Amino acid sequence: MRMARIAPISRREWAPKLVTYMSEYRAKVKGDRNNEGRPGGANLLGTLAVHPDLARSFLEFNGHILYGATISARVRELLVLRVASVRQADYEWAQHTLLAGDAGLTPEEIARVTDGPDAVGWSPSDRSLLRAADEMVFDGFVSAPTWQELAAEYDDRQLMDIVFTVGAYELLAKALRTFGVEPEPDLVPYLPVRG
Repeated sequence: MRMARIAPISRREWAPKLVTYMSEYRAKVKGDRNNEGRPGGANLLGTLAVHPDLARSFLEFNGHILYGATISARVRELLVLRVASVRQADYEWAQHTLLAGDAGLTPEEIARVTDGPDAVGWSPSDRSLLRAADEMVFDGFVSAPTWQELAAEYDDRQLMDIVFTVGAYELLAKALRTFGVEPEPDLVPYLPVRG
């Protein structure tokens, strides 16, 4: 394990406006879900809390990706896991393996994400989504053939949400790795195993 470059601060050190915002944010995004006993992302939130204005702005945007986007949770999680895998963002991978399971991805599909879009077993739609994620990460845009495949299935708003999901989680992957955000002990079992 490496040391965090920006140490997370404890909740009692958070700016009062951020505490209020986070209480409202959690109530809004939790909805009917029971997250008891689930890793809560304390180190990520504690790191973001170092910069309260940035934290509020990023979480508002990320809240749309997580809870307001026009794509299904399954599509979102497939994209996020691919970004986390390609960028070796272990914290992001661990958090989102849990969300991916909630969204209906099987353990086999979750594991197969690391093999990419050409792995045996993907539907044509999943293959296009994974390819789009790879193209955005590696090339900075979605190629015309991949876009055409996606546009045959998704409307313009969904296509925008696909692009912004990959972009948001690419940004977060870079931040997590650069800041050295370490997983909480309850997140460790979900970290990827590297060969």
